[in-house]
Amino acid sequence: MVGDSLSAEYGLTRGAGWVALLEQKLKREKIDATIVNASISGETTSGGRARLPALLTAHKPDVVVIELGANDGLRGLPVEAAATNLRQMITLSQQQRAKVMLIGMRMPPNYGRAYTERFFGMFSALSKEFKAPLVPFMLEGVADKPALFQADRLHPSAQAHPIILNNIWPTFSTLIQQR
Repeated sequence: MVGDSLSAEYGLTRGAGWVALLEQKLKREKIDATIVNASISGETTSGGRARLPALLTAHKPDVVVIELGANDGLRGLPVEAAATNLRQMITLSQQQRAKVMLIGMRMPPNYGRAYTERFFGMFSALSKEFKAPLVPFMLEGVADKPALFQADRLHPSAQAHPIILNNIWPTFSTLIQQR
């Protein structure tokens, strides 16, 4: 798992984030899998791209989950640059024979319609290009509920993480059982 603060348990008690909840669910479902959460708060697609080769070498994963792009978008970085970084991460993972799953994100409307549509569309375009499963929007059912966010209004609270896991589980469970 390569992600940003949304997967790195930013502002949460250790073990309360969706990745930790995913590990618990795998155990309950008796699915033999080890999760390596290499997520870092503040991570961008370029940072993930730079770190990925060492992670692939160290862990030799069967599945790589990429949850990156939100910080690129919040900084208003060019969508094309984020897409290039994600494309390189997918390619490198697939060259190492890992299956890749993408987790998409949406930008708030104040970034303008053209940017937000290009940004959101980037994930489905990459999913199609690489035949990589996609969770279109990890914050579905969370983003429109201010009560599910921490005081910074950017990071989901612990109460939101089970919803996030429910958004991710159907795609992830299918992929993990195909490995």
